[in-house]
Amino acid sequence: MKSMKLMTKVSVLLLAAAALAPLPVKAQQLDLATVTCKDFVTSDKETIGLILMWLEGFYADQDAKPIVDFDKMKENGGRLGEYCGKNPTHSLITAADEVVK
Repeated sequence: MKSMKLMTKVSVLLLAAAALAPLPVKAQQLDLATVTCKDFVTSDKETIGLILMWLEGFYADQDAKPIVDFDKMKENGGRLGEYCGKNPTHSLITAADEVVK
């Protein structure tokens, strides 16, 4: 039952991410464990949007309703950008662990 909820949440996030990205992402895969804050803030707008959408899903509670909260994503994106601006060599995941809630 929980895996069905998770799959539903992932499906909704993937659809939303596809809607936000009118242009294809340059890479087919992106290992966020290797992305630095500098890499993130210098990425194109579409890539940043996709990463933010993925982070929102990754950090969501397992039992959360399948709702995409764009205001929360914008707020977390601002905090992430601020953190990354001050810490360009930190990994993006380290930054997200600090600011995405």
